[in-house]
Amino acid sequence: MTNVFIFHGTGGYPEENWFGWLRRELERLGCNVIVPQFPTPQDQTPEKWFEVFEKYGKYTSDTILVGHSLGGTFALRVLEKANAPVKATFLVAAAAGVLPLKNFESDRPFIEKPFDWEKIRKNCGKIFVFQSKDDPLVSVGNGEEIAKNLKTELILYEGAGHFNAKAGYTEFEDLLELVKKELGEN
Repeated sequence: MTNVFIFHGTGGYPEENWFGWLRRELERLGCNVIVPQFPTPQDQTPEKWFEVFEKYGKYTSDTILVGHSLGGTFALRVLEKANAPVKATFLVAAAAGVLPLKNFESDRPFIEKPFDWEKIRKNCGKIFVFQSKDDPLVSVGNGEEIAKNLKTELILYEGAGHFNAKAGYTEFEDLLELVKKELGEN
């Protein structure tokens, strides 16, 4: 059974945006989907998020990571620490430290240390990086930086904002279709 972790961002929670919808869709396909509630935004740190994440057990080569906003940044930190690659990683509007970043100060603990891109590349499996040109919270330069360092294509949208409910994203069909493809469902 494929484990899918969906990570929310700063100020986020498991049922916001498209997370609950994606969880339900993937559970129908037989996936075990975990959407942890991380401590945020007060005193959020990678260490505190890892404490929550590690309660859910280990991930395997059949695991898929999906991270939105700071959750995508956290997925990068998970991959840095991993001892083996996951099946696939999906990063949606993830922050890499390229300004402007709306939540720069609260997100700083996750982005101030340089990323070990080589280790992340070894562990990310198939990688997908989504970014919108008009994201008001995470500038497009972040998606460009991540895609460049992970040697993958940037999936660039026009008019998707921060891929959140405010931008109309209570479902995310393109993401679901790519995850299904990685699951062998297409």
